[in-house]
Amino acid sequence: MTEQVKVAIIYYSATGGVYKLAQAVQEGAEKAGAEVRLRKVQELAPKEAIESNEGWAAHALETQDVAEATAEDILWADAVIFGTPTRYGNVTAQLKQFLDTLGPQWAQGQLADKVYSGFVSAGTAHGGQESTLLALYNSMYHFGGFIVPPGYTDGIKFAEGNPYGASHVSANGANPPNDTDLASASYSGRRVAEVAAQFKRGAEQN
Repeated sequence: MTEQVKVAIIYYSATGGVYKLAQAVQEGAEKAGAEVRLRKVQELAPKEAIESNEGWAAHALETQDVAEATAEDILWADAVIFGTPTRYGNVTAQLKQFLDTLGPQWAQGQLADKVYSGFVSAGTAHGGQESTLLALYNSMYHFGGFIVPPGYTDGIKFAEGNPYGASHVSANGANPPNDTDLASASYSGRRVAEVAAQFKRGAEQN
């Protein structure tokens, strides 16, 4: 009997858009039968910066009980899905800092042969969603992982429009993820969990 697939969702969110996507990813993965850990990465911004933005401060309070990610969460998982806002078309410093701490696990080959994917939010319609996901996946290549994008494998992706990963246009925090964004994120979680289950069954048969 194949053991339940384990999926870690590791994200950074300032004002909550990526967090809502992460919850939708979790819902999709769980509906596919996965055991899921939802984890945020450590905040690096100073308290003064957070408190100067009402939405940022409110979201920090809202998610104060969400556990912070550790390397053990990745070692535990069969699949890891990373979420980040875009920063100049790139991954946030907070998530990048977490990835940079994984050197010991990478050196031992412990990050290889896992399924990886990502999701992202940007302030404008062409604000770097795709380039941020591609930049994120550079680390996964070095890990030796299997990148599983959603592609155009479901009708929701034609509505949402990003084959590299689930994404959202936030209007600089003014727009929360809409129904299409959340459905796309949920589908991405389901797809990753289903593909990871296929890998897991194949590995058990070899």
